[in-house]
Amino acid sequence: MKQMFLSTATEFKEINTFEPGAWINLVNPSQEESVKLAKEFNIDITDLRAPLDAEETSRISVEDDYTLILVDVPTYEERNNKSYYVTIPLGIIVTENAVITTCLEDLTLFDNFIKRRIRNFYTFMKTRFVFQLLYRNAELFLIALRSIDRQSDKIEAQLESATRNEQLIDMMELEKSIVYLKASLKLNERIVKKLSSNASSLKKYIEDEDLLEDTLIETQQAIEMAGIYENVLNAMTETSASIISNNQNTIMKTLALVTMTLDIPTVIFSAYGMNFKNNTMPLNGLDNAFWYVVAIAATLSSCMVLYFIRKKWF
Repeated sequence: MKQMFLSTATEFKEINTFEPGAWINLVNPSQEESVKLAKEFNIDITDLRAPLDAEETSRISVEDDYTLILVDVPTYEERNNKSYYVTIPLGIIVTENAVITTCLEDLTLFDNFIKRRIRNFYTFMKTRFVFQLLYRNAELFLIALRSIDRQSDKIEAQLESATRNEQLIDMMELEKSIVYLKASLKLNERIVKKLSSNASSLKKYIEDEDLLEDTLIETQQAIEMAGIYENVLNAMTETSASIISNNQNTIMKTLALVTMTLDIPTVIFSAYGMNFKNNTMPLNGLDNAFWYVVAIAATLSSCMVLYFIRKKWF
């Protein structure tokens, strides 16, 4: 899919034919679309399709006619019928007349730009646009980390009574998401530092440098948060296995105590259920002897329950 947007002095609009200063957004483009665009802007087809490889790492490539910036962006992936965070590459190609973004999926990263929720956003201000994308991407990483933290809090609340492995599996999946996000953030940090250096091929103004500095701060803050949440999840994962085991042991202990309590009336009733030639069982000749036997069995069982409660076994 291919979309083109253009900012003017008064509006932001989607266009059908290319104009200088436009933003071209490619979502999983076909080979034919890529070849056509590569010829039009004199871009190496390998660089244009590099972000379509999910294993591509973050980097900056400076060529004669363009600059390629590859960064990782957070997105969702279905695992065990639930959505978890992963990262995929996003390619930002800055040419003389346009900014081209290309990715495997339609990203939420662009929503605020398309809906004009970003201040001072103009497609023809290419360098600032790139830095705004990087800043918004760092914000999305922070949002993803806070979401993982909330999910871990919900799982933690369920651990007290957990007896199955579902919570443990969820914790492991969240821990995996943290690892993905942390690794991508460290690579993105390198990209932002390179762009901040004087050797960067992108021309920067004072406002752009401030924005890039804010982006670096946000990225480093996200890395620190990821480290903290990773340690917390590691501790929770180790603890959750013990909690589940203890809960299962508690259930087994309760069942054993109930069985022991019911053994007393079982023994008494079994004895009275035997047939003897000359039956001299206690209470045999009394009226309502059955209820006396039931009362004795209930009393003995109650005494055993009180004993267990006193010992704090229940």
